[in-house]
Amino acid sequence: MSTNTVVPLRRRSNGYHTNGVALNGMENVVKKTDDCYTNGNGGGGKSKASFLTWTMRDVVYVARYHWIPCFFAVGVLFFMGVEYTLQMVPAKSEPFDIGFVVTRSLNRVLASSPDLNTLLAALNTVFVAMQTTYIVWTWLMEGRPRATISACFMFTCRGILGYSTQLPLPQDFLGSGVDFPVGNVSFFLFYSGHVAGSMIASLDMRRMQRLRLAMLFDILNVLQSIRLLGTRGHYTIDLAVGVGAGILFDSLAGKYEEMMSKRQNLGNGFSLISKDSLLN
Repeated sequence: MSTNTVVPLRRRSNGYHTNGVALNGMENVVKKTDDCYTNGNGGGGKSKASFLTWTMRDVVYVARYHWIPCFFAVGVLFFMGVEYTLQMVPAKSEPFDIGFVVTRSLNRVLASSPDLNTLLAALNTVFVAMQTTYIVWTWLMEGRPRATISACFMFTCRGILGYSTQLPLPQDFLGSGVDFPVGNVSFFLFYSGHVAGSMIASLDMRRMQRLRLAMLFDILNVLQSIRLLGTRGHYTIDLAVGVGAGILFDSLAGKYEEMMSKRQNLGNGFSLISKDSLLN
């Protein structure tokens, strides 16, 4: 005995898609049985696979209105060709980094101007202090712990990954005693806590409609990324993953807040303050 499940088809009016809206009270459906698709009138004939029903109009429609996934589909094919024909970097050679290639001139300038390198390092440390202050401020002063939680998630996972795979320091690395972490101490290359922390702060600013401040942080984040590449303080992949890590852990912190808010069942939402303190 088969079970019937109603599955909506694409609907059209005069050849155009209607995005799932039935026309004139009519709706075209097919019924899915245990072994095949049947016609909506109850007939037993099998319908064609979806892609076999595509017309040139459908292809044009997808390319026009869904160009972003189409672009990435082309990217998949392109980088498959690049990956499978690329000459691998020899084991004893320095890693290839396109960010280092682009910032080669900046690296030479900073290498020949130690004072400029120190100045930029100091400014970058100030920016890191700004990130940290904002993230902690949102919890301690505004009572919104999401940014602080996401930073804790992010730096803990960074420590685990950074220790698990310890990348070699680039040959042209330009250190500074005033760069964060201050004092020429060791640090993990993968991934960039500078970039991830800035992303976490920027995302929180956008949630609070502090759009100008968020834009300022984004601009400073781009500038610090260029500087980190120029000083060989991070590989390009460290910076790219730093952006993704900031977005990921901000999202996870939001899910944690939502979960704890439901569990605690507090009328005023999630808080890191105890329930008893809120009631007193």
